[in-house]
Parts: sequence; C-alpha cells; structure tokens
Amino acid sequence: MKNSVVYRNLFKRLVLALWILPVSCLVFSCATLDPQKVDVELPVTDPFQKITQFYSVLDDMGLMTEIYDIEELRVQSMDIDDKTGTAGSTQGEIPQRITEMVKSTLNSIGGLVTYIPYDPYFIQSQNQTGYAINNITRPEVILSGGITEFDRGLETRGGNTDLAGQKKIAMIPEFIQGSNVGMQYGGNAKAGLARITLDFNLLDFNKMIGIPKMNTTNSMEVGKALKGKELAVSVFGLSFGRKGTIKKVQGRHEAVRLLVELSMIQIVGRHKALPYWRLLGDDALEDRIVIRKLDRFYHRLTGSDRIQFAQEYLYLHGYDLIANGEMDSTTVSALQQFSSDTGVVASEIDLDTFKRLYLTIPITEETKARRDTIKSYYAMIRQQEAEQLALQQQQIQQQQEALSGGGSVETVNQEQVPVLANVTPAVTQVEEVSVVPRKKPSLGRILAEEEW
Repeated sequence: MKNSVVYRNLFKRLVLALWILPVSCLVFSCATLDPQKVDVELPVTDPFQKITQFYSVLDDMGLMTEIYDIEELRVQSMDIDDKTGTAGSTQGEIPQRITEMVKSTLNSIGGLVTYIPYDPYFIQSQNQTGYAINNITRPEVILSGGITEFDRGLETRGGNTDLAGQKKIAMIPEFIQGSNVGMQYGGNAKAGLARITLDFNLLDFNKMIGIPKMNTTNSMEVGKALKGKELAVSVFGLSFGRKGTIKKVQGRHEAVRLLVELSMIQIVGRHKALPYWRLLGDDALEDRIVIRKLDRFYHRLTGSDRIQFAQEYLYLHGYDLIANGEMDSTTVSALQQFSSDTGVVASEIDLDTFKRLYLTIPITEETKARRDTIKSYYAMIRQQEAEQLALQQQQIQQQQEALSGGGSVETVNQEQVPVLANVTPAVTQVEEVSVVPRKKPSLGRILAEEEW
C-alpha cells in the first residue's frame, strides 16, 4: 500500500513536469510557435569584384607579352556557347552562352593582346545614324570553341546511419501507457560528381583555316553533396527532436569561367611561344608545343644571331652587356654568372643554354623597363637609318639635277654618303645596352603546316 502511494505521487510529479514544460514554451515563445507569424531572414551582402584564382595570372600574362616583345596578337571571337545542348534541358545548370566570359578574359590580359569584337549589327547601325567607323583594325586570328562535354552522374555515393534504443522505467506501473524512454538518431549523406569540358581553336583570319596545334581542351570536375541529421527523444509517450539538412553545389558557371580563363592563357601562350605555365604554379607542366617551337627557332638562327638573342635575354635577366653578336669577355662573364645561379655550367650558347635563358626571363616591372630600353634603342637606330637614307637620296637627286642641267658634278666624298651597312651610331639616350639592328624575332609566328 505504501509503495502504491509512492508510485502514484511520483507519477503525478512526472506528469506535472511534462505539462509545465510545453506550457511554458508556449507562453514565452508563442510568437515563434504561431504559424501565422513565421518569418525568415535573408543575408544582405554588398556588391564585390569577382576575383578568381587566375585574376593575377591574366595580368601577369599581359606583362609577359610585353617583356617577350611579341608581335601584337589581334583576336576576334566567334559566338562561344554550349555545344552539348544540355543547358536548356538542365534548366541552366551550365551557361548557354559564354561569349562574354571570353571577351572579359581576353581584355583582362591586355599587354600586346587585343580583343576585336565581332558585331556587324553595331557597325551597320552606326553607319545608318551617320557615325561612320573608320580605320577598323583587322584581326589576326579567329577564336572558336564552346562547351563540348557535360557529363553528369559520373560518380554517386550515398550512406545512412540509424541508431535507436528504448528503456522501460521500472518504477512506472505497468498499467500506465508510455512508460518507456527512448532515443533515435539518424543521418544520411549523398554526393555526386560531374565533368565539364571546353574546347577552343585558333583560325587564320586571312585564310580561314585552322592553325595547326593551336587548340586547347580543358576539363574540370564539379561536385554536389546532400547531408542530413535527425535526433528524436521520447519520454512516456511524448516525443520531440530536431532535424536538419544541407545541400551544397559547386558552381557550374564559376567552373566554366575558370576553364575559359585557363584556356585563354594557354592558347595565347602557345600561339606566341611564351612559357605561360610559369604563371600557373610550380606543379604546372611545360607545354611541349612551345618547347618544340623554341627548338626549331634556335636551329633556324645563325651562330651570330644565337649569340645576339642570348645577349638580349641576358640583359633582360639583369646583366649589363653589349648585344653585338660576338662572344666577348663580358658575355662570357655574364653567361658564367647565369650558369652558376642555375647550377648548370655553360660556356657557349648551345640549345639547352638558349632555352634556359628564354624560359626563365623574370616577369617583373624591372624586366619590362629593360625591354623598353631595348625598344627605345631599336627605334633610335631605325630613325638614324632613315635619316642616313634620306640624306643619301637627297645627294643622289642633287647629282642627277646637276647632270641634267649640264653643270659640273662635284665628287661626293665617302663621308658625305655613308654606307648603311657600316653605320655605328653613337648611343646618346640609351647607355645601358647597345645592339646591332635586326628584325623582330619570329618565334611566335604562325608556322606553316609542313613545318610541323
């Protein structure tokens, strides 16, 4: 009888406690529990500049084109879009048109890379309104390409976790329903993988044919994952718990932008034979096409030209010397110092030394200033050559006028009509480097099909 009274009092206290708890929650948070007053807060963010992992690489690529002094690359792009047809069927999971991404990327490179838009409607409309566009720049190459692969469901993994248990309280009488205490825990996870691939090709604008080897194919894997957890507790027939899920999807559009940026860096560097992989990180691989073009360029040069190019590269590395095409003591000293820094001893301009000099030119503003010094001196020499040629033509014309007029012809002194091949102009504005005039290097030119 005594035990029955104790059980009854204990049961009353438990029931009272279980009723007080939800009533208190209802009283103090009725605004939260009211279905009519449900609300959600959205995060408010400020606009920000889109910075990708290739943001600084694109800028360095433009600086590289100026340091290596390539011929200006004028690029015009076709419409670049989704070639797989899945952009519409997947409700925009991947972008349908990526032409604007290509435009932004090419303009971001800058330097000696010029993007020329293809917009005949705009030009025609301007002509109709009277604003005629003159002096239109012709492109050198045409860029074509698009999204060529979008493989979904390459790999899908999932898993579930369930844990449950119940315990009957001994002191609760058997005739009371819900005398058990239990707990349940569950979790699930699912992940999927997809792959996006972009292809680009360069076409010769004048011939409208593909340029051999000037193409890129880059892929990127993107994933999405879903995860959920659930926790429930039951006490004497009453149950309560919490449940949460989260789903994350790696941005498909952002992945496409990264592929576009990488492809533009690669195709510009490959076309102009630039060591672009140096800008992509230590784990980037050398481009065999660029190395092959460099090998063939070396073998087309004469011995004097090889030395002169090497002297120019040494100057860009920071060594002060005269680029005269001769293996003088200053050149040998600079070459030995460069070799000691690289750990490979070299006393002549062989293929390996030539490639090391070319592929390791520093990409800095200081190197750009040295390149500007070389270009200024070339411009000065060309100006002096033009002045000498004009003087020579003027003197020849005077001789012809004198002959036609029957007058006496004065003997022209050798000092009055200098021979251009023997001109050695004094360096007045540029004292750091002296070079022999030569044509612009043809390393980045378009190779004919038989040369491959």
